Amino acid sequence: MTPTRRKRKFIIAGILITPILIFALYTWSALQWSYSEGERAGFVQKFSKRGWLCKTWEGELAMVSMPGTNPEKFFFSVRDDNVAEHINHSLGQRVALTYQQHKGVPTTCFGETEYFVVAVKVLPQ
Repeated sequence: MTPTRRKRKFIIAGILITPILIFALYTWSALQWSYSEGERAGFVQKFSKRGWLCKTWEGELAMVSMPGTNPEKFFFSVRDDNVAEHINHSLGQRVALTYQQHKGVPTTCFGETEYFVVAVKVLPQ
């Protein structure tokens, strides 16, 4: 194999690998860096694991500010199975969900929303 052929193969490999590495680095940084963090309280009214290829835990929290008013809905995703199990055990109870907001996640394989719940606390009624 001549040196020019070898050099050409390295250039082609670099052209193919570089975009993949950039995409992987961008995805990693979008999932590690959080735009905001906070807590929302209410009742989990919908929670399921869904998706065609990538199964993710997705939920809906009904936040009621005053009795008799329409609840505001907070849509969230869960990446940790232990947190998902804790949410399943607390269905029907008032809970506080601690979340992190990750903007710019390039795919829905990590969650359909930009809000990722990291902890659950059951609140007294």
